[in-house]
Amino acid sequence: MITSKKYRVAILGDGGFGTALSAVHARRGNDVLLWSAFPEYARLLEQKRENVKFLPGIHLPEKHIRISSDLQEALAFGEFLVFAVPTQYLRGILERVKETGISGHPLLVSVAKGIEKGTLLRPSQIIGDVLGAERAVVAVSGPSHAEEVARNLPALVVAAADDEACARRVQEAFCDPHFRVYIQNDIAGVELGGALKNVLAIAVGICDGLKLGDNAKAGLVSRALVEMTRFGIAMNANPNTFFGLSGLGDLVTTCFSPFGRNLRVGRELGEGKKIGEITRGMQMVAEGVDTAMSVHSLAEKYRISTPIMSEVYRILYYDKPVRQAVTDLLERHAHQELKHF
Repeated sequence: MITSKKYRVAILGDGGFGTALSAVHARRGNDVLLWSAFPEYARLLEQKRENVKFLPGIHLPEKHIRISSDLQEALAFGEFLVFAVPTQYLRGILERVKETGISGHPLLVSVAKGIEKGTLLRPSQIIGDVLGAERAVVAVSGPSHAEEVARNLPALVVAAADDEACARRVQEAFCDPHFRVYIQNDIAGVELGGALKNVLAIAVGICDGLKLGDNAKAGLVSRALVEMTRFGIAMNANPNTFFGLSGLGDLVTTCFSPFGRNLRVGRELGEGKKIGEITRGMQMVAEGVDTAMSVHSLAEKYRISTPIMSEVYRILYYDKPVRQAVTDLLERHAHQELKHF
């Protein structure tokens, strides 16, 4: 439901999606403070009113969007505090937030899609670990590439929280005719869907890079969804979540969109490049590379069968030849299709 009420929203993170969310809130009439961790880049954003590095071509209106590198100002700004930084950098930002101190009681929102290396925590868990488990957190995820969201193309996402009232607050404040927000209470499933699809998109990109064809790609995406669901069940998530926006929806977008960074990584691996060479040439973070390590650790810890994601891990971290990985997957025993969720 779209209301006429306006809100104040602070967005921490000057990447593509943080910038796109700023544009969403501005067109809705909300007041936004977009925070950058880098003072020089904040000044460039203010000067050009365009994120030339991460989201070129999108004008940031002065009327509704304030740009700042002053963290204290950002933390005192609004009713919603949105964390829009890559998962592996989230803890560092949160430590700065904790040291600076949050003013009032803003609702905390995470749009990160990954699993932290070492701790194996999801973004909402990282927030609770640093800022205190008593603070409510809402995770927003789904098929929402920044390049399309910022250009007013329709996007559907889901806001998940343990407390439905918190999810509804985000739905009310974020929803507009081009950015439709659903709600649910499976925050673990929503965050896992957003993280796992990045690893699986690397596998699909490898399929593209090797030119294995549409049949192979469709089959791989189908088995990727099974693997994602199996993983989620083992982590106490609702299996139905993986057939929704943060599961199937985000997986499809990431595996087919020209904006998919993880898909690009996989394609270049399939074409023969090494991962170090690929990531050095990227401006933005491909979360699936780091998440593959975390997923492998969780799969070993909880004895989850993840053949596709395990092969991605071996390619990324043990330099396994991509064609050998494909051969090993195809030679596995073919069991009943839906028996082993």
